[in-house]
Amino acid sequence: MNPNYKNGSWMSRESAMLFAMIRSIPKAVTILFILTVITMNFLARITLVSLPWLALNAGILISWLSFLLMDIVAKHYGALTANLLSLIAIAANLLCSLICVVISRIWHYPALDTVVGGQWSILLASTIAYIVSALTNNYTNVAIGNHFRKNPDGVAAYAARSFISTFLSQIVDNFLFVFLAFCVFPYLPGALQVHWSILQCIGASVTCAVLELISEVIFSPIGYAVVKKWKAKGVGQDYLERYGARG
Repeated sequence: MNPNYKNGSWMSRESAMLFAMIRSIPKAVTILFILTVITMNFLARITLVSLPWLALNAGILISWLSFLLMDIVAKHYGALTANLLSLIAIAANLLCSLICVVISRIWHYPALDTVVGGQWSILLASTIAYIVSALTNNYTNVAIGNHFRKNPDGVAAYAARSFISTFLSQIVDNFLFVFLAFCVFPYLPGALQVHWSILQCIGASVTCAVLELISEVIFSPIGYAVVKKWKAKGVGQDYLERYGARG
């Protein structure tokens, strides 16, 4: 890490690091990641399957992509950088949700209420779940990678850190979200009135984690190729030399 990073106030140092990080990560990855998080937030309110022992929401269709992108960033830049990128995506999601709430208050159209009604409960549940699962994913990813000292950049290392971290974090994300959004919050005023049982929450958590892990396995060669390409081309090298793979 560059010793100049330690100069100046804490706020100026962290701000400089944050803007350097934003410039360092390829824009396409950042934009796709933010769009994925926002899209998940809207899809999560749609129930695709509702059985006595299992319920699935539409967020499963795209949630795997956010964790694939997090794994790529965590591998190349470190866990803390992946966490910060997750917080940026959450902030964008909060802004998007706020705009939707304002629109719903100004124009009272039934069709619009269907899209944004009860938005606060979905937003709060998804934010809490995503923060906890992102921390779980990124730190687990890096911790597992530290065990592959002989060949940290090999296929086995990438697969182990990606698959294990994704499975664990998806269980955390899925259970926290559906439990809060469909078991706790529906009893509060203004929340989305969709009720799930604990059994449905557990079934959804495990089923979604398995399905998302399968998606990760299918698309992991793309993630591995991206990481190898970034390293070969020295993507973000200035950032890494100055701040290090933090976390």
